[in-house]
Amino acid sequence: MPTRPRTCFILAALLLAGAPAWPSPGADAVDWLPVVTVASGGGTKGPWKQNDSHYDYVDDGTVAFTPRGALAVAWADQRRKDVLLQVFGADGRAQAAPVNVSRSPATFSWMPRIASSAPGMLYVLWQEIIFSGGAHGGDILFAHSTDGGRSFSAPRNLSASRGGDGKGRLDRATWSNGSLDLAAGADGRVFAAWTEYDGALWLARSRDAGRSFTLPQRIAGDSARPARGPSIALGPKGQVWLAWTVGEDVDADIRVSQLGDDGLALAEPVTVGAAGARADAPRLAVGADGRLHLAYMEQVGRQAPVVRYAQSNGRALAFAAPRTVSAQGEAAAAPQLAVDVQGRVHMSWEAANGVRYTVDAGAGFVPPGAAPHGQPGDGSSQGSQQGMLGKKLTAGADDAIALINSSFTPGRGSRVWLIRGRLTASAGVGYGR
Repeated sequence: MPTRPRTCFILAALLLAGAPAWPSPGADAVDWLPVVTVASGGGTKGPWKQNDSHYDYVDDGTVAFTPRGALAVAWADQRRKDVLLQVFGADGRAQAAPVNVSRSPATFSWMPRIASSAPGMLYVLWQEIIFSGGAHGGDILFAHSTDGGRSFSAPRNLSASRGGDGKGRLDRATWSNGSLDLAAGADGRVFAAWTEYDGALWLARSRDAGRSFTLPQRIAGDSARPARGPSIALGPKGQVWLAWTVGEDVDADIRVSQLGDDGLALAEPVTVGAAGARADAPRLAVGADGRLHLAYMEQVGRQAPVVRYAQSNGRALAFAAPRTVSAQGEAAAAPQLAVDVQGRVHMSWEAANGVRYTVDAGAGFVPPGAAPHGQPGDGSSQGSQQGMLGKKLTAGADDAIALINSSFTPGRGSRVWLIRGRLTASAGVGYGR
């Protein structure tokens, strides 16, 4: 592990930058619902001693709507060294007790992803800190449920390598864990992507709803230009898109590639990003119309990072000019992106004083504002202790949205909680930038 904190220097900027007090986005754009506490834990994070470390906190929350409108939530319990999952109804009530998905108390499990594309089917991907003889520990594990999250298959190791899988390297001493993603289609196809410390970007595919996977294919990346932060999106006609960025480059751009059914790129990747700026943490989403949406963070030198958005028609990967959606002068990181069934684009990100949220219902993004209860509290750090590559925003039917956040207060405690809302008719009032 690095000697400096695992969260990269860009997130550190959020703790130093002042931020204005913003109202809720669009004033009446969202009816925010009562917050749901998912998990609470200790506030202990001792020195890193690999899997003998003394950690006692909850972290790494992720959330996804199921096809029937429930919310599947997964998180890491560092004391147990496991990934847990629980399903909540639309009313915010737990439908069953938490399920231990990883079941590996000897090794840390963290930074999960959830996908759900058919009733009853849930897929979970996570980073397991297994040391297999390489310089960095990490493998990519997967499990699936056929009963709506009440039980899960035995974990399957998709990477089984010495490469330090799940690490997205910025430089030799700085990286984010959770450099992985998961996507699933109603046709039973499942795609898992991840990067390793030495730079390779890998993709594994399943055609039978996660019961078996192909051997991983190397898509991009090397030690000189390490791939980082993959994001997968599946189109309405079976299209597969993959985005990532690179480390060891202050002028890094986002790469976006369309893949064939064999996992191979159909053409050279398209790049998105401004000259002289580091583009990072991409997020892809696709609407029912096949339009491809991209969110990412961009930073010039030591200036405050901003969150950017661009879209393509999804056919020729011709992205329109990106625009900034975060507030001027406010450091913004860890962008999140979701598109609902009506085609509305939802975005959130982390700022110094909490989580920001905005929506574009077709007339432009409403002014970004603070998501209620998105602030971590005095003396607390928000977001994952493993970096900024988590997946924390989802959009469902019936105008429903959900964000998840986590906080850690040394010596006091930690928690993971859900922020839910429903769009109102006035959500269509937008602005341009």
